Amino acid sequence: MDWVTWKQQGVKSLQRYKYLALILLLGIFLMVLPEKQQSQPAAPPAPASESSLQAELTKLLSRVEGAGKVEVLLTEAAGARTVYQTNQDSSHSDSTEDLRRDTVLVTGSGREETGLVQQTIPPTYLGAVVLCQGADNARVRLSMVEAVMSATGLSSDNITVLKMK
Repeated sequence: MDWVTWKQQGVKSLQRYKYLALILLLGIFLMVLPEKQQSQPAAPPAPASESSLQAELTKLLSRVEGAGKVEVLLTEAAGARTVYQTNQDSSHSDSTEDLRRDTVLVTGSGREETGLVQQTIPPTYLGAVVLCQGADNARVRLSMVEAVMSATGLSSDNITVLKMK
């Protein structure tokens, strides 16, 4: 077989499998494209934000028998914080001491880098105000105070329950 015969068979095969060849070339092209890089490490999601806890408390407290309609306001002393794992290198010379800290980064399966979380510190609250329609009943007020104490870690003297008009 000579070159012309090979060329004719190649053209004939290309005509028959042109869609398969097109899909194969498209796949190779997509694999060669560069992936989008993240410029900064993504922080892990916070466990529960202030507004989320307020909404959950409002929903929960409105289900207490005799409470009626309920609204909750929480004030934070400090928000939730995330502490990342760091590597610390120090070098000592005669007159100086050099200290270098680097955050430990973890590369995920999608090539994104995130900081290695050492500890997540939940928010600390200053106080809570609960407005409810059934606050004239002592049992309802006590239930509200106990529920807010359990959810936030506040003491009873930092929680105020008022009657809603």
